[in-house]
Amino acid sequence: MKKLLLAATGISLMMASCTQPATETKKEVAFKDPLVENMDTTVNPSDDFFMYSCGGWIKKNPIPGNEKSWGIWSLVMDETYARMQKISEDAAKAHGTAGTAEQKIGDFYGAGMDTVNIDKLGITPLNGEIAKINGINNQASLLSVMAAMHTYGADPLFSSFVYQDEKNSEKQMLHLYQGGIGLPDRDYYFNNDSRTKNIRSEYALHVRNMFVLMGEDSATATKNSAKVMAIETTLAKASRKLEDLRDPYRNYKKLTVSEMKDITPSVDWSTMFQTMRYGNVDSVIVGQPEFYKEVDKSLKKVSLDDWKVYLRWNLVNSFASYLSRPFEKEHFNFFGTVMNGVKEQRPRWKRVLDEEEGAIGDMLGQLYVKKFVSPAVKKRYQDLTNNIIQAYRERIHDLTWMSDSTKAKALVKLNSITTKVAYPDKWKDYTSLKIDRSSYVMNVLNANGWAHDFMASKLGKPVDRTEWDMTPQTYNAYYNPSNNEIVLPAAIFIIPGMEDTLADDAIIYGYAGASTIGHEITHGFDDQGRQFDEKGNLTNWWTANDEKEFSKRAELIVKQFNAFKVLDSLHVNGVATQGENIADLGGVVLGYQAFKKTEQYKSGKKINGLTPDQRYFLGYALSWVGKMRDETLALRLMTDVHAPNFLRINGPMANIPEFYKAFGIKEGSPMYQPDSLRVNIW
Repeated sequence: MKKLLLAATGISLMMASCTQPATETKKEVAFKDPLVENMDTTVNPSDDFFMYSCGGWIKKNPIPGNEKSWGIWSLVMDETYARMQKISEDAAKAHGTAGTAEQKIGDFYGAGMDTVNIDKLGITPLNGEIAKINGINNQASLLSVMAAMHTYGADPLFSSFVYQDEKNSEKQMLHLYQGGIGLPDRDYYFNNDSRTKNIRSEYALHVRNMFVLMGEDSATATKNSAKVMAIETTLAKASRKLEDLRDPYRNYKKLTVSEMKDITPSVDWSTMFQTMRYGNVDSVIVGQPEFYKEVDKSLKKVSLDDWKVYLRWNLVNSFASYLSRPFEKEHFNFFGTVMNGVKEQRPRWKRVLDEEEGAIGDMLGQLYVKKFVSPAVKKRYQDLTNNIIQAYRERIHDLTWMSDSTKAKALVKLNSITTKVAYPDKWKDYTSLKIDRSSYVMNVLNANGWAHDFMASKLGKPVDRTEWDMTPQTYNAYYNPSNNEIVLPAAIFIIPGMEDTLADDAIIYGYAGASTIGHEITHGFDDQGRQFDEKGNLTNWWTANDEKEFSKRAELIVKQFNAFKVLDSLHVNGVATQGENIADLGGVVLGYQAFKKTEQYKSGKKINGLTPDQRYFLGYALSWVGKMRDETLALRLMTDVHAPNFLRINGPMANIPEFYKAFGIKEGSPMYQPDSLRVNIW
């Protein structure tokens, strides 16, 4: 999946062969060239290609006070926000007929913007759920309340979701996963560096402050914060580390409901699943069985009163952003300022649109597509996708390290990939979802309940392979191994401030072909994706020698990224990020292979002083222009499977001979990797 991460590095000199474009060359192009505009030619590309390609933009664009990062993704989203705001404001003014998309979009947005009513209501919309928590009087009622909370967007104790059986992609299965903690990752509860210790201390204070806002006195709130920390720390200790969640075999154990009883004798799962509206479940896939053993131990040793404290916290933590200003402000203070270094909140209308996107994004997407996505744009990127797939066919055919038998199976899988571009052909049906203007937080709970029931309804039904898990207006993309599909929403192709028709092929093949299309296709063949076959089943289609050779090459990229020191003493987690790093490298080589067939590449003609090759690699770098606050970067290094953005440029480039030739990279320079250490997988 293409996600966004970034850090800035600084460097110095200028490479003589990559000078500012001549005045007469500039006149050849009637628009501002983003590649030239973004460059910092005081930096030598041999020293730091990220700062060479993006440094000019970074110098001119400080991070706004209400943002944790700022980059090309922000500019794309600002264009998208403006479009969604227009749709939503028009709908809010129209007061459409009950049940229509116009009414639901307008009322969701209107309720979210009505701060007078939100402040007036305070926490009262949640009083019914709080009363249920306070009414717990035995373990059966404890488990019943916990189960019910999972149906409206709070996830105490563990996580659950419906997804295809990894070993039988034709069947939807209920999955049980680790969860139940409030900090972003289990390591926040144990790492002892000064930054993490401070976050842990601030978190305990934040939990205490929330209890005070709920009406408790300071002494009681402090005690209750300690109880929450104790429960969450126990759950965190039983949770697997980020890198340990990457192995699909190790995180797959199919059990009958009766077999679950052996792991968790304290839990009546059949009753739990009924309460969670999953119906009659006969078997489940458990990701981390040892975590559920700890769940059972905790249910036995933690008192009911302490569980009620934990559940009240879990509830309010889940929905604080939709409550009155004191709750919202305290929530932002920790998760915005402490965790991400952001000093002020983003405009409310953007925050409401984010929630609207999460709640009824498909409904919003229908209107978005009608207004803003042309069939011509969809066709251009469908054609580009086909070209990238053809490039992959050629590269697989020419691999020297893979046997013919595995190549044949790799090609079968590649040829079976479903490509979904721009927008879906059918949309989700929100008829049963109730949205009105009486309570913002209740609209969120109702939408969460609708999404839960939509997910739960898949159990026992044929897999719908036409479904999209992202909306057209999402600036992201993904590969789904169980469907063997790539999904490329329309917004991912937006070049901010530039009409699509004005972008030359070098930009298109680098920006869209490499960083998005090629990246997502390569996920089907990264360290995780390669373990699924053409039908989306977890099965080994590799010969033993080919598997060993792949692992040896993947280990090289792990070592490369482990060596990158990013912030203070923090390094990239090469194991956790290897799938994304393999996909980034694969995307660049695939995009380049496809670009070589274009007339622009064949002509060799410069545009704004840049050769086709230079423009291609700079076009890829355009995808990652931007920067991030140190606090956010530290958070991402601990929780994200993507490397920082500067390494999503410098990392893959250091492995590509054509990049060396295009920018004159010489031995001994920081961007240079010896042949023996360069990674060549796909």
